[in-house]
Amino acid sequence: MQKRLISSYDEINDTFVGKVDGEYGYVADYGISEGVYLGINSSNMPTSIFVPNASKVFNTSKETLESADVKISINCDGICLNFDMCIENSRICSITCENKLGIPNINCLFDCNI
Repeated sequence: MQKRLISSYDEINDTFVGKVDGEYGYVADYGISEGVYLGINSSNMPTSIFVPNASKVFNTSKETLESADVKISINCDGICLNFDMCIENSRICSITCENKLGIPNINCLFDCNI
């Protein structure tokens, strides 16, 4: 499944936010890694990402985070959740964690360029 991602980066507060276009509201935010929070809706589907101190969390420059070319891949087999984030075709984050969020089996690509 592919959906359009709307992303923004606040350089002053060093905060990255990504939201799936057309998704409104959320039930909860879950920390999937140190400093990376995933918002899910009432169907347990990912709808947003929030990263305070983003340049430190992603170990990248603020200039890189300002790019409009952001892609987030979320794959879940019901047991493990895999989260990958690329900016300008360079992977800046890759997380694998236990699926404690109840996210169903999914294979999603959220892309700013759709």
